[in-house]
Amino acid sequence: MRRTLVFVISGLFFLAGVIAAHAGEQAPQQVIDLANSTLAALGSDPVIVQAVRDENAKGKTLAQIQEKDATWKAFAGIADYMKAIMDSECGKHVRKIQESAPYYAEIFVMDNQGANVAMTDKTSDYWQGDEDKFQKSFANGAGAIFVDEVKFDDSAQTYQVQVSVPVMDGGKAIGAITVGIDVDKI
Repeated sequence: MRRTLVFVISGLFFLAGVIAAHAGEQAPQQVIDLANSTLAALGSDPVIVQAVRDENAKGKTLAQIQEKDATWKAFAGIADYMKAIMDSECGKHVRKIQESAPYYAEIFVMDNQGANVAMTDKTSDYWQGDEDKFQKSFANGAGAIFVDEVKFDDSAQTYQVQVSVPVMDGGKAIGAITVGIDVDKI
């Protein structure tokens, strides 16, 4: 009995070590190179820029966005308004981009407040404006590339790194794009 307990505890420590070895580590250089080239270029993609322009023109208040965020998080499946974001012209466009490489786990586009404009898969929330992925890439309108740490994605059961780049229009950030990269496939 004691031997079994020692074996189980040893196994748990080993498993924790394997998980910790990947979680929180910096992104591989291949991901950083991809962020600074191919993914950065997505920020000037005409379909994406136009979709963000159109969404920004709606003039949503932060209160409206946060209200929709609460409804979004409370809904277990995919509601019609979520499907509409996925099936929009921009949603279909980013899905084609996702399908172009096996390591693109997800892609979503945000407006100037961090609210979803388009997505390939349902995100856990509608409003990303309070998260690093938006704040560091939008950078108060200046725009910057942000490569997060490698993290375990529970829904996909993979290790991913999120790369966020600004959507640029006339030298100013008007939104952002986040691409989840499956580090085991790159």
